[in-house]
Amino acid sequence: MFIRSERLFLRPGWPEDWEELLHRIADQGIVHNLARAPWPYRAEHARDFAGRAQDKRFPHFLVTLPGATGPRLVGSCGMAPVDGSGGGDAELGYWIGRDYWGQGFATEAARALLRLAHTLGHRRIEAGHFVDNPASGKVLRKVGFRPTGDITRRHSKGRGVAVDSVSYAIDLGETGNCDGDSPAPCRRDAPLPAMRAA
Repeated sequence: MFIRSERLFLRPGWPEDWEELLHRIADQGIVHNLARAPWPYRAEHARDFAGRAQDKRFPHFLVTLPGATGPRLVGSCGMAPVDGSGGGDAELGYWIGRDYWGQGFATEAARALLRLAHTLGHRRIEAGHFVDNPASGKVLRKVGFRPTGDITRRHSKGRGVAVDSVSYAIDLGETGNCDGDSPAPCRRDAPLPAMRAA
């Protein structure tokens, strides 16, 4: 499974990606904003992530930026089953390497992944950010998420403690169909259909 957006190409990780992945994510300022990544982030963690099998319902991607000298790894974006009981069927997560902050790549990748989530039949997607990472909340709001009003304690593997996390959700509406009578959700320039703040 692959996704092409305006500037980015989202693809599964391959075992040979581990070194570039390690270079991009081994940054305490990134890992401390993630729930599942350990700190320090080591080669074995990058090898494990790059070689991880895909789940057809909850895919995860490396976010790459095509260029004349070849693609560069920008970050990662994916879905996972919801940990809690907030009513969503999937959780969106992402990170972008420090060299690429402030260029709209997180927003673009998240928007592309939401289109895929809609096509895969997900109806409600959850997301969140630690309270000391408000920049992530700006990304979530840009792609249509709305705060649920809940602040929960979530364990950060990188910090080794539970941290207050602001909860967001988005309702995607009815399932999309790239092969049938509703192709609009499958176009990368089309707005997400019937999405409502949750």
